[in-house]
Amino acid sequence: MKSNHGLLCLLFTLCTTLLFAQPKPNEVVTGSVSGVVLDADLNQPIPYATVVITSGEQTITGGITNDDGAFEINKIPEGIYTLRVQFIGYEAFERDLKIDRDHRKHDMGNLNLSAVPAELDAVNIVAERTTIEQKIDRKVINVGKDLTTAGASAADIMNNIPSVNLDQQSGALTLRGNSNVQVMVDGKLSNIPADQLLKQLPSNSIKKIELITNPSAKYNPDGMSGIINIVLHKNVNIGFNGDVSAGLAYEKNPQFNSGLNLNYRNGKFNLYSNYSNTIAKRANYGTIFREGDNSTQFFDMLNDQNSHLLKVGLDVYLNDKNTLSVFTSQNSFIGTPGGNINIVYADDMTRNLMQDFGADMDNYSQQYNFDYKLDFEKEGHNIEFEADYNTFDADEDTFFNFTGATPLPDYEDFVDTKRDRTTLNLDYVNPLSESEKLEVGLQAILFNTDIGYSSTGQSFNAEGDLVPTPNTLFDYSRDIYSAYVTYGKNYEKWSYQVGVRAEQVNVAADTNSVRAFTNDYFELYPSAYVTFNPSEKNQYQVSYSRRIDRPGVGQVNPIREWSSPLVTEYGNVNLRPQFTNSLEANYTRSLDKGSITAGVFYRIIEDQINQAVYVDRFNLDRMVLTNDNFDSTTAYGFEVSANYKPAEWWSLNASFDLFSQTQTGISESLDPDIENPTAADIMLTEREVTNSIFNTRIINNFTATQRLTFTAFAMFRGPAESIQFRNKSMFMTNVGARYSIFDGKGTISLNYNDIFNTMKARFTAVSPYRVEGQFNWESNTVYVGFNYRFGDSKFRAKKRKNRDDNEKDGGGLF
Repeated sequence: MKSNHGLLCLLFTLCTTLLFAQPKPNEVVTGSVSGVVLDADLNQPIPYATVVITSGEQTITGGITNDDGAFEINKIPEGIYTLRVQFIGYEAFERDLKIDRDHRKHDMGNLNLSAVPAELDAVNIVAERTTIEQKIDRKVINVGKDLTTAGASAADIMNNIPSVNLDQQSGALTLRGNSNVQVMVDGKLSNIPADQLLKQLPSNSIKKIELITNPSAKYNPDGMSGIINIVLHKNVNIGFNGDVSAGLAYEKNPQFNSGLNLNYRNGKFNLYSNYSNTIAKRANYGTIFREGDNSTQFFDMLNDQNSHLLKVGLDVYLNDKNTLSVFTSQNSFIGTPGGNINIVYADDMTRNLMQDFGADMDNYSQQYNFDYKLDFEKEGHNIEFEADYNTFDADEDTFFNFTGATPLPDYEDFVDTKRDRTTLNLDYVNPLSESEKLEVGLQAILFNTDIGYSSTGQSFNAEGDLVPTPNTLFDYSRDIYSAYVTYGKNYEKWSYQVGVRAEQVNVAADTNSVRAFTNDYFELYPSAYVTFNPSEKNQYQVSYSRRIDRPGVGQVNPIREWSSPLVTEYGNVNLRPQFTNSLEANYTRSLDKGSITAGVFYRIIEDQINQAVYVDRFNLDRMVLTNDNFDSTTAYGFEVSANYKPAEWWSLNASFDLFSQTQTGISESLDPDIENPTAADIMLTEREVTNSIFNTRIINNFTATQRLTFTAFAMFRGPAESIQFRNKSMFMTNVGARYSIFDGKGTISLNYNDIFNTMKARFTAVSPYRVEGQFNWESNTVYVGFNYRFGDSKFRAKKRKNRDDNEKDGGGLF
């Protein structure tokens, strides 16, 4: 028995040993691969090169090289793969890779990448022609040389962009016929007024312009029309690089601008600085004829201004997972607008009046930005924190002198403005799978402005007596706290994204002469997108978003905004926000020689904000302009744009848009049948106007030689009607030429704008007075520009994804 027991023990031990010596049926075999990526010519490491493990078209895993060009990828599942190494400016490298029980660890040694031919150094050179792309939540206009030739600044090329119009006289910017639009540069708001900012941005610094007409819940919901985001060129070259530019436009007065961009980058740091200036005189003149009293106002104005912008920033790539960025931008502006308004009464010369005016205006803005981003192991999985502090200080001293048979007293106005905005963002992105992505975030925007007003003049009090104009202080603050979540999923041909933003707003205002007011409210802003791609050439998209137009400081400020002998503008402290529900559909078709994009939109507008025009109770010859809320209304529109290349030497870009919106407003007028009217004879009228406006544009680009190209541009803007004015149509034609010098590193541009001198603002009005007028500005200009790029030519930039999917690698102007 003992012998049998010993034998059984021996057999059991042997079987157990053999069993555990065999591989388990469910054992997971994984492996690793390592190596060093080098420049084949320089034998130097290439940091931040991309290393990808693929199986067919499927990406299994991957990583990037460190500062020494080394990489190591672990936990690669068993299988047969392709190892692919790639970096911008180099030819991709591929090698087969096998992971099994006998091949678990691979050391690839040195992997040499060869630089691509030199012409790829032009990655930062502006493309020859402008193209338009329709993406899931925005239309992207990739700005080509045909647009940058149009003028010196962003303001000069805005009217060449589909769906966008810029009033060169007032600076008012509209998108889809509406001025309630947010302007951003590289995904960031600035305290600089939009009309001033656009004139300061050099046109050749613009890479693309994004029209985000139905923004997702990730974006701030401000602006009925959406967002215009100007994306500037970034320098991604290793070493020291830069460019210098200068331009001069002239009709009656010189308008000069110049810029210098410098960038130094190595594997761990990116240091950049950008400077630009604008020194210009701009003339503006016109007439307004008023039928009732047979009077004509003659305007003659000149604005002498100069501005300087400087940005300095540093990006620090702490390691493969952590990135730190800081920058500051400083902007200085000085303007001295002045001129005269001559009012001539044909039937009673004793009423003639001349107003001379002039102003000293200066403002200074500062921006300080901090950004930290942490990337997790999973590709696209990250968290990012951003803090932005922005200040704006402005002083305005204006004098008004009067001459005539019965002149008004001379006076001066003094306005001091101080405002600051602090923005805190925390964004988290998690790709739940290859087809799903979750994004959540928190934001706080703390905004405050103080306006101090004083005057040496007189004004009417409530009893109708002339008294010294009181000094007024206006303190306005608006704090916004919000959180958002978006979820997106992709299928083979379908994709969708849904999201919602929750927002609490606290508004408080106070003055020393008008009652204080507050306005606190909580709102939800949902958004949704659905995209269908039945084939590579066709794309359909439907989207929805809810947005808000908050009353601007000027719209609620009870202090007099501006004044002429016959018009005064004030704010309305009781103004409420306006809300918009927007539905949009787009279709994109790829053609053999181009593409075409068409879209329609429909908006429902609640508590519409619009203009109210009243007769001044203390001087019946004067009008008072303000704003008020009206009933809900609707707006709709249609857009189509196309890129096409009929021949190798000829390409064109054309667009057409049509917008219609019903506007409601209040206006007052005097009974024309009463010879000497009093305040009791004022008639109140609520007007409803359906404003339909269409625009069409076409840009032709002709290649004469490898170095010489020509551009021809034409634009037609149809008539438009608002509560007070009916604007007549407008037409413009530009021609230009570009010549490449210094082996393609330099460009000389020559452009002749508005060659038929047809850009005139012509308008009529019937309420509160029948008027007809026209204003002219310096549009018939000749522009000469020069740009030169210098520095190293190797591309070694670490790619980063920042907030709102806009690059933030430095080299931008803001």
